[in-house]
Amino acid sequence: MVRKIVFIVSIAVLVLILLIGGGSYFYVNSALKPVNPKSKLEKKVNIPIGSSVSEIALTLQKNGIIKSAIVFKYYVKLKNVGGFKAGEYVLSPSMDVPGIISRLKTGKILPTPSVKITIPEGTQLTEIADIMAKAMKQKDAVIINQLNDRQFIKTLMAKYPDLLTNEILNKSVKYPLEGYLFPATYSFYKPNPSVDEMVDVMLDKTRSVLNEYQNEMKQKKLSVHELLTMASLVEEEATGRTDRNKIASVFYNRIQKGMPLQTDPTVLYAEGKHKEKVYYKDLQVNSPFNTYLHPGLPPGPIANAGISSIEAALNPAKTDYYYFLATPSGSIIFTKTLAEHNQEKAKYISNK
Repeated sequence: MVRKIVFIVSIAVLVLILLIGGGSYFYVNSALKPVNPKSKLEKKVNIPIGSSVSEIALTLQKNGIIKSAIVFKYYVKLKNVGGFKAGEYVLSPSMDVPGIISRLKTGKILPTPSVKITIPEGTQLTEIADIMAKAMKQKDAVIINQLNDRQFIKTLMAKYPDLLTNEILNKSVKYPLEGYLFPATYSFYKPNPSVDEMVDVMLDKTRSVLNEYQNEMKQKKLSVHELLTMASLVEEEATGRTDRNKIASVFYNRIQKGMPLQTDPTVLYAEGKHKEKVYYKDLQVNSPFNTYLHPGLPPGPIANAGISSIEAALNPAKTDYYYFLATPSGSIIFTKTLAEHNQEKAKYISNK
């Protein structure tokens, strides 16, 4: 009986050791592979002078270049690798750990980009097309036509199924990629990058940003499309970083009460115009984007929002405000009732 027990326990321990060893092997093996082999995203990563291997590993992990700082550190020690050089590097999630180590050892520092574009927060797709056209020395119409091409959009949807859903093909949506091209500065090192390559990098960035908020999106029961739509409204209404959560709270409060959002930027987006003022006649524009006529969120984003607006859309302030008013000085006044709102409007805004 004792022998049987010893035999069974020995087998169990052996199996456990094999399972742990096998699991560790697969974990380490996976951690040495690229974060995303298909990624075309290129990131500037700064390695300061005097950085330890542990500090370099954490920097790479924070930037999404490697999966595990711990595995990177011990791999470097096991291989007895040294001689990392400080500097600013261009690295990609598509690189494996040996490739990253080789880059850091040889000191292949950031080259001069052949094309560099900056997409400001709140930029609309037509403006992005203009920025791309100037960088590529193309006509705006050529770029916007490709960005709206049905086959091109479907190809992108196949590449980014978790990001681009059928919601962007809603017939009421003006531009399928509106709101999905993340505002940032992008550097391209290959000569004459194509529209496809530029859009891929921007979508990679959007997906990378939104991956950080998956839990919050599930808790709020928000799809990517709904989140980017709400974030775009906040982006277009905000005059400063501090008011965004309150602006988001007003929109959510109105939706919960069944009130139309009545936000002027949606009217301007519907008209395809930029104006200093919105007049009463503008509020009658016949468009599903006109939130004075149609309750709830518009069919899609009206601009490309930055992180602060995305975070505000996910974490609105807890308020009982249903109205807000931007004053000529840029401050925003929040009120609870229409009477209070009209009082403030009479103080600061001339009749439209």
